[in-house]
Amino acid sequence: MNKAAFDQLYREHYHRVLGLCRRLLGNAADAEDAAQEVFMRAYLARSRFRRGSPFGPWINTIGSNVCIDALRKRARLNDLDRDADPDDIAADAPSVSEALISDHDNAAIAGAVEALPEKYRVPIVLAFYAEASYEDIASRLDITRNHVGVLLSRGKQALRRALAAQLNPNSGELAADANGNPLS
Repeated sequence: MNKAAFDQLYREHYHRVLGLCRRLLGNAADAEDAAQEVFMRAYLARSRFRRGSPFGPWINTIGSNVCIDALRKRARLNDLDRDADPDDIAADAPSVSEALISDHDNAAIAGAVEALPEKYRVPIVLAFYAEASYEDIASRLDITRNHVGVLLSRGKQALRRALAAQLNPNSGELAADANGNPLS
């Protein structure tokens, strides 16, 4: 793959990779850094890309691996510094939506996904945004396939609760985040 072809693929896929990174990392600045790292790694590994294969899944795999590495590094740093300010790792703005969902609903979904605890957010994003299989998610996160199923099930339940509270404010219940905490 020559430089001009790679530049074209970069322009076509950058925003999708950035969205994946934002969903996985929950922070716009970290996501931008990760997206740049993804394309740098892809450019260096372009000779290993199989001609005729779709570029999207290949770049998404690199993207999810870069983000998982960043999350592991963040976890190690958090282990060293238990006094970290939770606002520093909170999600910024909701990410760009899929075309079939209204902007309002998509903002609610993106906010709910970003509010999920990391252990649920990462498998949800890998499964539904990066379209990774259970086996692929298990391999990337170094967990069993069954554990992936459990995390996805619990993550989807948390999303349903959060979205029901956000989308039905007249239900008499206070709006809550994915953990059940009231929203202000």
